[in-house]
This record gives sequence, C-alpha cells and structure tokens, in this order.
Amino acid sequence: MSEETIKLVKRNLLQIATHSWEIGTALEALTELEWRSLSVFGGSLPPPVQLPKDVGADVINWATQIVKAKPDPNALPLIDGDGAVGDPASIGVAVELTNWTRTDRNDHEFSTAAGHQLTYLLDHAPRTEDGAISHRADQVQLWADFVYMAPPYIAYYGALKGGSGGLSLLKIAYQQCKLYRQYLRDPSGLWKHIVLGNGQDLHHWGTGNAWAAAGMLRVLETIRHSKLASSMKSEQADLKSWINEIVSAAWQHQHTNGTLFNFIDESDSFADSSSTALLASVTYRMAALTGDSSQLAAADKAYNLIKSSVTSSGWLRNTVDPLTFNTASAANGHSPEGQAFVLLLHSAYRDYHASA
Repeated sequence: MSEETIKLVKRNLLQIATHSWEIGTALEALTELEWRSLSVFGGSLPPPVQLPKDVGADVINWATQIVKAKPDPNALPLIDGDGAVGDPASIGVAVELTNWTRTDRNDHEFSTAAGHQLTYLLDHAPRTEDGAISHRADQVQLWADFVYMAPPYIAYYGALKGGSGGLSLLKIAYQQCKLYRQYLRDPSGLWKHIVLGNGQDLHHWGTGNAWAAAGMLRVLETIRHSKLASSMKSEQADLKSWINEIVSAAWQHQHTNGTLFNFIDESDSFADSSSTALLASVTYRMAALTGDSSQLAAADKAYNLIKSSVTSSGWLRNTVDPLTFNTASAANGHSPEGQAFVLLLHSAYRDYHASA
C-alpha cells in the first residue's frame, strides 16, 4: 500500500477511535507503523530510557492525555472500559512506554497509573475458579478479544520490571493465554468468541480469532525480546503452536478473492475485511519469526484484497460492525479497529519483506 494511502488510513483512524480498545489498538498500530524499534517486534526490551527528540511523540502524547484526563487519579483502570475488564489495559503498553522514557524522573504519575491498571487486572477483576481473568466486570465471562487487550500489557510490564517479579508477570501473561485457549478453542483450532455468563457467542468470529492470535503473538514477542527469554523457552514454543493453530485453521476457510467470512466457517456469513487484515498481519509476522512460509500464499491473497478494499479517501470497506459482531458495517459506517488492522497489516508486510 502506498505511503499516501497509509497516511489517509491513519488520519481516519485517529478521527474515529474513541472506545478504550479502539484507542489501545490504535496506539499499538502507530507504534508498529512509525516506531518499530519501540514495538515488541523491533528493539530489545526494556527500550532506551532516553529517546531522541520527537521519537514516539504521537504515542507518548496520546498516552499522556489519557492519564492526565483520569477523573480520579486513584481509579484503577486507565480509562472507562464500557464494562470491560480487559479493554482499558490495551492502553497500558503506551502508558508504560511513556513512564519508562519520561524526561522528569521525579514524575511518578505514569508509573502510578500503570501500576493501578495492573493491580485492577490481577487483584480486583473477577476470575474463573481456575484463574482466568474475566473480560467483563459485572460477571465472569471470557471473550477472545481479551487476549489482545490484557496479556500483552501484563507481559510488557514484566519485561520492563525484570528480575523475579518480571518473570512472574511474563508467566501470568502466558498463563492467561493458556487458560483462554482451554475455554475457547474448538477441535478445529478455531476459537469461540464468548463463553460463560449471560450473552455467550459460540460462533468462530473472525475478529475474535484474530484478536486471540495477534494478542498471543505480542506476548510471545515480548517474552522473546526480554532479558528473561531463556527462562521461558517452553512457553514460547507453546505460544507459537497456539498462534499457528488459529492461523492455519482460519485460512482453510479463505474464499477465492482472499477474504475470510465474519463467522469464519459458516458459508451463510458475510465477507469481513477487518479480521482478514489482522490475521494476515499475524501470518506475515509468524513467517518472519519462524521461517515457515506455508501460510504466505493465503496472506498474500488477503493483503491484495485489503489493498483493493481501501477507498481513495483511506477507509476500509466491507468490515463487520465491531459493536454487533454479527452484522456488516452500515454503508456510511466505518470500523476504528478495521482502520488500525490495515496499519498493522502494512507494518507486518513491510517488516516481513525487509527481513526476507
């Protein structure tokens, strides 16, 4: 995709990302797109304490605005999560990065905000009896989406903390992925969307599977780039296997034009460019990491579909409505997460071809 197209996609994303998970995903997309060395796919962890002028500025400024806007500085979540436990944590990586690289070393506002968010996840959020953190605050309920929102933050916090405490957090992030897989994975390798509680969704939602695969990939890369990687070799092998389960199962249902359907394995569902884009980004990242090119043909078909699905004004067409899960976006509607997924795909495609 051209730089001009990506610039427009990014501009549109920044205009419409308002919910906590949309902001968190946008922050991650900006980091991977513009500041690769600060992402878990680029440089080693922890990142440098001092950054050159303007490096990471848009990500750090946005995270700063969110922390400064907290109505109650003692509130545990970083931002209102619309009833979700996991979604506010999606902003946590950017807040931790902001704290780590702050110029005023006496300013503890960001450290406090990041710590409060972690405390909420680990000590206050509802859980299943075997320890899976609930994605919802009002009931114990597990959503595939959670895997992109909370475990990458817990892992990143651990990678920056280091030592035995950091290793413990990295293992917690891994364990949450493991528990979620136990609850949500079906024998085909695809994951259900929502289990337990009221309002379950047992379909193999495309975006849910993409959230899970992409979230586990971020946990894997956080571990791999940390100073504690050698202590977690078996966990890294598990995560690679679990990501590949989803990716390989999903592409078996790819349609001839490159798209995946919203409910991946249901022929009466509809084409969804959002999940197609995010799963393709994971596929390129995994190929770069493992050297396994067996899924690249599917990713290339998906990439070409996404490229043709972005309008001249920078909007991704043919997305699922991210608030309903089961209907397409309205003709004049747009998906904030879909916009972010285009940026994530572009970054993964670029990085794969730079390393190939």
